[in-house]
Amino acid sequence: MILVDTALAAREAEGRPIRVAMLGAGFMGRGVANQIINTTPGMRLVGVYARRLGAAAEVYAYAGAEPPVTVSSEADIADALARGRSVATDDPLLLCRSGHVDALLDVTGAVELGAHMALEAIAHGKPLVLMNAELDATLGPILQVKARAKQVILTACDGDQPVVQINLFRFVKGLGLIPRVLGNIKGLQDPYRTPETQKGFAERWGQKPTMVTSFADGSKISFEQALVANATGMTVAKRGMLGFDHDGHVDELTTKYDLDMLRRLGGIVDYVVGARPAPGVYCLAEHADPKQRHYLNLYKLGEGPLYSFYTPYHLCHFETPTTIARAVLFGDAAGAASGPPQVEVCAVAKRDLVAGETLDDYGHFMTYGEAVSAAERQRGRYLPEGLVEGCQLRRNVAKDAVLTLDDVDPPAGRLSFALFEEQQTHFGELVPAAVAPRA
Repeated sequence: MILVDTALAAREAEGRPIRVAMLGAGFMGRGVANQIINTTPGMRLVGVYARRLGAAAEVYAYAGAEPPVTVSSEADIADALARGRSVATDDPLLLCRSGHVDALLDVTGAVELGAHMALEAIAHGKPLVLMNAELDATLGPILQVKARAKQVILTACDGDQPVVQINLFRFVKGLGLIPRVLGNIKGLQDPYRTPETQKGFAERWGQKPTMVTSFADGSKISFEQALVANATGMTVAKRGMLGFDHDGHVDELTTKYDLDMLRRLGGIVDYVVGARPAPGVYCLAEHADPKQRHYLNLYKLGEGPLYSFYTPYHLCHFETPTTIARAVLFGDAAGAASGPPQVEVCAVAKRDLVAGETLDDYGHFMTYGEAVSAAERQRGRYLPEGLVEGCQLRRNVAKDAVLTLDDVDPPAGRLSFALFEEQQTHFGELVPAAVAPRA
């Protein structure tokens, strides 16, 4: 991003690089570490959290960097950094509290752990960048309330498709147009995919089968589009989104949508399968001024009423340092819930589920997620997909039925459930969502 590169170069010249701690050490974490260590002046990766300390060392090795020092206290961190060494820890909250860290990056994709880390980051005034759409879509609105009260930046991440869409939204809106559709281009959508069906693809790319499954079964795109909706005030046309199959260019989508419906809803988030250029994102927008519509036609965007804007790629970890710099140097959140939830992600049975079973997590074998308007989720008391892990079924649930809060007993002591209930109370849900936790 223009301005960011100049600002980072200045920090490098001053000898005051942004000190970043990364929470998580998986596939995406390795890419981020390599990007920061080898191509981002003005920024240092000073620490990594991993459940398995060896994974943190592997992150640095992947980037060709010196092995980190294992630490268990603030004093250990201070000592290591004073000697020019980076650190590794299996205690993420230690990095959240550290006075030697300027910004935090969550690459875990975990809702419960992410909630703990987010609250700790906020409590200690640390900007937090989320490569964790699952947390953001599930609890982002209430976490933003807490972050703003402490004047802390909590933001989604450039490069991931949600912020690529939000950046496009801001650009198009800045031109004076009215965004009506923000969409994601997918190559595959099959809600019944499992880690078994996706194992080969995952092994080919060095990713976890469960994460790859969440891409294929629609859960990930549902989380991502909920995040976009909550940042822009948009909604969905229906549960699960429209999700057209479209074997053509994204520009042709301008005739695919009912403009009256888009206007009535105030704009929607959506996705298409098979469109080109992939794997990009798109924004369809209209302009109220006929004089400007004349110019848009001259500039080869067509006669309207909808005009197509798109970004033909998303570069994930390559752009992560940009978000960190935006947050630390400019106080700018790349993507953040702007108020109450507009869209949430409900859990749907991937197979027939039996009373007494304990639900696995998103991207596994038992459920898939569908984006749904917050109003519908509240009316139906749907169970959020981000909260399914560890819930025990009270009754049978048929394949493709939406699970409700009344269908499950949640695990005891789960912070994410407590924050979910607080989110509903804060934003004024009329129907209480609390269910008795399992002892």
